[in-house]
Amino acid sequence: MTKKKIKLFFFFLIFFLILIFFLNSYKDKKEVETKTAPEIETNQNSNLLSELNFSSEDNKGNIYTLKALKGEIDFENNNIIFLEKIEAIIKLKNSEEIYISSDYGKYNTENSDTIFSKNVLITYLDNMVKSDYLEFSVVNSLITISKGVSLSNQNYSLNADVIEMNINTKKVEIFMYEGLKKVKIKSIK
Repeated sequence: MTKKKIKLFFFFLIFFLILIFFLNSYKDKKEVETKTAPEIETNQNSNLLSELNFSSEDNKGNIYTLKALKGEIDFENNNIIFLEKIEAIIKLKNSEEIYISSDYGKYNTENSDTIFSKNVLITYLDNMVKSDYLEFSVVNSLITISKGVSLSNQNYSLNADVIEMNINTKKVEIFMYEGLKKVKIKSIK
């Protein structure tokens, strides 16, 4: 072999080795970049909604409307929507309206039953009720108010564990969970 052929052989050998080195280095760098790239998490268990409005009417002619600033559908049960900043109106046939507001809630689109929670405020006639929890059942025509219940109007204020109101009969029951405890009523006048 001549010197020229040997030089040419080593030149191609070195070029080939450098090429293999760079290709392997590029492949390793690409794998590292792929492994360290941030993963985007998607929540496939919910769906966010904004400015919601619902309306329903029972068989007695009472109309129930609900507005919420935000909502999130529960994908485990598509009939359930978790709500924030809620305002509801129950327009009773042949009677006054009931206004309800709360910070959070849970609405069932199938039967319009609603749970209100945190800073619940109810106004009906000249009565104002504050609590942390309210269940409204359209099916049973029943409002159940509990957890830190206080009712006030022009004549008196009271504290109780539970206030229940039947929407059809307008009958209201106020009671304590424990039989020995009594509802506290204070006259304002």
